[in-house]
Amino acid sequence: MNKASRKGEAIVLLSGGLDSATAAAWALAEGYSVTAISFDYGQRHRIELRAAKAVADDLGITDHVSIAIDLAAFGASALVDKSIDVPKNRSENVISNGIPVTYVPARNTVFLSLALALAEARNASSIVLGVNSIDYSGYPDCRPEFLNAFETLANLATKSGVEGTQFSLLAPLVSLTKPEIIELGLSLGVDYGLTTSCYDPKENGQPCGECDSCVIRAAGFSAVNMLDPRVTSFTQPEETNRGPNC
Repeated sequence: MNKASRKGEAIVLLSGGLDSATAAAWALAEGYSVTAISFDYGQRHRIELRAAKAVADDLGITDHVSIAIDLAAFGASALVDKSIDVPKNRSENVISNGIPVTYVPARNTVFLSLALALAEARNASSIVLGVNSIDYSGYPDCRPEFLNAFETLANLATKSGVEGTQFSLLAPLVSLTKPEIIELGLSLGVDYGLTTSCYDPKENGQPCGECDSCVIRAAGFSAVNMLDPRVTSFTQPEETNRGPNC
């Protein structure tokens, strides 16, 4: 991926998750003027859209576009087809092998194409996303070779690219582990209590604690010796004052 030669307008894919929130904070810290884009694509964890808005508001991102597309119409993924169970209680070793049933067919290709359209409309030359080494171990549309190929496509398939604006696809977290991402986000002031990563949350947004994403997130916070603020926000304090015994 090319490094941006100057700071300017950037489109950030903001899902409401830990990684995308960190990527958005990184873009702001680097001096980009950020437009965020989120997707309502028929995902079973639509709670992430509320999280994305909360993160955008907290970071001071006022230009936040939400796009509705129906990837659930295609099915074939546990994230959009409720007849397919979300995998639970898998070890990190199992999670890191093979493409999981939570892979949504061509999702990132679709998302990046829409982000590219928005970039061209906003005269932005950079697109930022939060994919990382944990993601691309299991998802082909998170891998560096895919990102490089899409950057090439962006510069071949757009009016702006043909006329001289070089688009850059920036993945600042791509080589980082989950603990490293959390540490980066904390240094940038990200409020991880606003983010959600769970693939199968309860109706109130409480994470299941058992899906692959919850397992990876929990391990990341454990590695930095920190409680996950998203989880603790749902923990009810113990009742300490029961009154006198009768």
